[in-house]
Amino acid sequence: MPERRYNDDEVDAIFARASEAERESPRRLQSGEGRTLAELQAIGSEAGISAELVAQAARSLDQPAQPTPPTFLGLPLGVARTVSLNRRLTDDEWDRLVVQLRETFNARGVMRSEGSFRHWANGNLQVLVEPDGEGQRIRFRTVHGQSRALIFAGLGLMGVSIATTVAAMATPATGFGDAFSQVWNLALIGAGMLGFGALRLPGWARLRRGQMEDLSQRLTQLPPDPDRA
Repeated sequence: MPERRYNDDEVDAIFARASEAERESPRRLQSGEGRTLAELQAIGSEAGISAELVAQAARSLDQPAQPTPPTFLGLPLGVARTVSLNRRLTDDEWDRLVVQLRETFNARGVMRSEGSFRHWANGNLQVLVEPDGEGQRIRFRTVHGQSRALIFAGLGLMGVSIATTVAAMATPATGFGDAFSQVWNLALIGAGMLGFGALRLPGWARLRRGQMEDLSQRLTQLPPDPDRA
């Protein structure tokens, strides 16, 4: 006898009833009971998901909401990321992080420590380590200062050229053609500055975002220091 095949409506009905049965099953955990990470890893193993991937996904739930970087007309003027650790970095771990920062951003940077606060900066690029309960919070942040300056300077020149044109048209005088030509050149310069500053931002933001994401993953996967008391 050939094996029965189910049509789309029957498939939907089967899964709907199976889901309802699962909800009503006495084996289902009561609200608030929850599951341990080991239990989740066992479930993932049955589905062919590695225990490490389940652990990484679980750790991601403990991460804080990511900061919203500054934007202008939809363009990313800055990039930021925050990572929370459930413990504190040792001096050796901080030193290794600084080495990774220098290698990743190809910059020596400047270090500073004040009590439980640590800081590494290279121009607009900053990494701050701050207390966060029993652990620490690491904040990465940067802005593209040059592009931001070009964009706003370009907008300023374009605004001046528009205002000058409107004023000249309202009070026409001899030599308006020459003045208009100069104003037009000013507007073109402003548009060029705006365009040059804007075009660099998306690629720069993707690069910095990827670098911060890579450093964040290294931090969350950092093994405990064997010399830690």
